[in-house]
Amino acid sequence: MKKRLLYIGNQLSKHGYNKTSIETLGVFLADEGYELSYTSDKKNQLYRLLDMIGTTFYNVNKVDFILIDTYSTFSFWYAFFCSQIARVFNVKYICILRGGDLPNRLQKNPKLCKMIFANAYKNVAPSGYLKQAFEHRGYSNILYIPNSIEIQNYSYKQREKIAPNLLWVRAFATIYNPEMAVKVLFELRKTYPNATLTMVGPDKDGSLLRTKAFADSLGVAVCFTGKLAKEDWWQLSANYDIFINTTHFDNTPVSVMEAMALGLPVVSTNVGGIPFLLTDNENALLVDDNNANQMVSAILKLLENPVESKKLSTSARNYIEQMDWEIVKNKWHALLA
Repeated sequence: MKKRLLYIGNQLSKHGYNKTSIETLGVFLADEGYELSYTSDKKNQLYRLLDMIGTTFYNVNKVDFILIDTYSTFSFWYAFFCSQIARVFNVKYICILRGGDLPNRLQKNPKLCKMIFANAYKNVAPSGYLKQAFEHRGYSNILYIPNSIEIQNYSYKQREKIAPNLLWVRAFATIYNPEMAVKVLFELRKTYPNATLTMVGPDKDGSLLRTKAFADSLGVAVCFTGKLAKEDWWQLSANYDIFINTTHFDNTPVSVMEAMALGLPVVSTNVGGIPFLLTDNENALLVDDNNANQMVSAILKLLENPVESKKLSTSARNYIEQMDWEIVKNKWHALLA
């Protein structure tokens, strides 16, 4: 008999946000035959918290496991309250570690973190970065299960010629440093005046307007598409040659994994879990946080060395194929057995 699961996370795509794991991993698990209930799709954070708490109370005696997407900022409290309800009712819960800044949370709030993570049935780390950080703090109930994609959905394109056409895909939020992408374009145009940048994603904290204003102040034209369905930006990616990731903090970003699967050479800041996903000069090029000049230099390296760029692209695709759901799902079956 398949297990009954309550999945707690930010189910917000209907409000214009990108899909998070509750709407991807949740679907994968449901397709495998697990019975899933979900919470929450409330847009307001306080209402979402109350909905999660109420739904957890309602379902706690009806499920075998509670899965909790666990972040490091305000959403951390979703995990705290729901995990403590599970503890009271002696129901197994699994924290899926999503927040790239969780190591700082472990340091700042050790007692609260111990209440959540030490009592979890398992803490699932989707990156070696978070697994290492939690083990360093003394947690032994850590299991590495990477984020996954369905590789057959991604048409790999190897670019014979590399042009200065940049693609950025992420929610517009301060932690993802979207303004750096604009600065990269500004600097790149000093060498390649026809360089382009398209930025895909919804606004999360007002960063979209700030990024547009910054582009206007520098006098550079940037294409802002707003939120696109995954299938739409996958198709759009065929018109671009380099994927840039400018984040300040990160875990294992799915958009970067998708870029690798699509054959886009990746240039990323070397932060958080990124070096556990990307290896410099092997399947991507890595630069220091908030260093636009380094990123421009890396992009120039790709433009001037198409053979090397193709090697990075091929290596990235081969690597990401190991994160196909058909492989990763076996780890989930073992965990939930």
